[in-house]
Amino acid sequence: MSTLRDLVEEHTNLGSADIDHLHRLAGDWQLLSDLSFADLLLWVPIKGEQPRQFLCVAQVRPTTAPTAYQDDQVGKIFGGPEVAHLDVAFTQERIWREGDPVWYGDTPARHEAIPVRRRAENDHEEGRSEVIAVIGRDTNLSTARTPSQLELNYLTTADDLAQMVADGTFPPTKQPGEVTTSAPRVGDGLIRLDASGKVTYASPNAQSAYRRLGFNAHLVGEELAVLSSRVAADPLEGNDAAERIRLALRGITPPRMEFEARGATVLTRSLPLLPAGVPIGALVLVRDVTEVRRRDRALMTKDATIREIHHRVKNNLQTVAALLRLQARRVDAPEARMALEESVRRVASIALVHETLSMSSDEAVEFDGIVDRVATAATEVASTSVSVRMRREGTFGVLPAEIATSLVMVLNELLINAVEHGFPAPDEDVPEPVPAPDAPAPEVVVAAHRFRKQLHVTVADNGRGLPEGFRPDAGGRLGLQIVRALATGELRGSIEMRNRAGGGTEAVLVVPLGKR
Repeated sequence: MSTLRDLVEEHTNLGSADIDHLHRLAGDWQLLSDLSFADLLLWVPIKGEQPRQFLCVAQVRPTTAPTAYQDDQVGKIFGGPEVAHLDVAFTQERIWREGDPVWYGDTPARHEAIPVRRRAENDHEEGRSEVIAVIGRDTNLSTARTPSQLELNYLTTADDLAQMVADGTFPPTKQPGEVTTSAPRVGDGLIRLDASGKVTYASPNAQSAYRRLGFNAHLVGEELAVLSSRVAADPLEGNDAAERIRLALRGITPPRMEFEARGATVLTRSLPLLPAGVPIGALVLVRDVTEVRRRDRALMTKDATIREIHHRVKNNLQTVAALLRLQARRVDAPEARMALEESVRRVASIALVHETLSMSSDEAVEFDGIVDRVATAATEVASTSVSVRMRREGTFGVLPAEIATSLVMVLNELLINAVEHGFPAPDEDVPEPVPAPDAPAPEVVVAAHRFRKQLHVTVADNGRGLPEGFRPDAGGRLGLQIVRALATGELRGSIEMRNRAGGGTEAVLVVPLGKR
């Protein structure tokens, strides 16, 4: 389905600032829908159509009442008598509440229409203030009953916010870093303040939230700014909470904030009430987030512990590598020294993974950086005097730790093998063909791509190729044995080594990335 922006750009002449305002409205209007106990439909007039037709570009259903629409209305176009109320609100720039109930199938509903005004936001738009859309507020009347005190306060507040939409003062400007999903909702807890800052109504959930903070009396009649400052555990937090409530009473929308008391944490959002531009009080939404923050702290502690473990494992592996390096220097036998040096490289490659994990917030690593470091090290430590260039194509992406640890060892062995055996030193007792004058420079390429939940990795060189009769499963080299064991065992994949059509050797590794 097309997005709000797509629909508006295709069917209207509204500018970018107008569309941004509609996006901001659609991000905040769940509040108005829940307070109204009604569906909200956002309608825009279609350009060039006479008589005027309206297109529905967004819809939200209430969480506090049954919906008036079982079907999605976004993308539908209506004209004529069906949208006469929308046309009145748009042309006369006023809220329309007249009319008898209408029926949608077996569901009776009440129509209302609220003009959406956008005010000038900068000097370039000075004096510009116009209606750009209409909100249809449609209430399901099938469950109509005598409203309770909660419902009456909800509806009164909804009417104030509806007037602010028509005035262009709602929704408020989005605060930097705030997302709609983290905002308290109507059902979490609602407090209404009068112009002096005293509580005129507090929903049961709001009352419970302040009880968690240590205030056991009823909130009605209390000056909320003073009360919040008094109950907060941290005086600075309390003063900040009080100041934000006072800002809302002065018509300014402050950022959300959390404050703590007696081990409880409450998230608050204060909104000014300015119908017709007159400050009549404020709306404060509160949400008890004590358990959410407790889980967050537990996860942070767990993550920090895991990172510390990886850091210590990395340090221990580096210590082992250093001890093996010292031992290699004291060994006279060339084969033993070479075996110890190979062990140093293998241990160091595993340490690279744990070093990356120690800096990550989860058990996954960005693998490209590890491959680049292993490739660089392979050219530096390989026992050949030939200068070989390493290059990576494609991306490995983020890999889980259990794959990364084994894969880095496989790549380390394949890269060392490609450099040492693909490009032997000139003094080696191996027949070496004379290179052509225009022969490409020695190069090893590591290529990676993902396909159907599999990681395909190719390590290719342009060297001398595999010897006649080469069988990877029959070789006695420890490196190839490690590669086969890890590829087919730990990685549950496959490995194939073969000559390239254009000369050289390539090893093709396929690793499944599904659940392990």
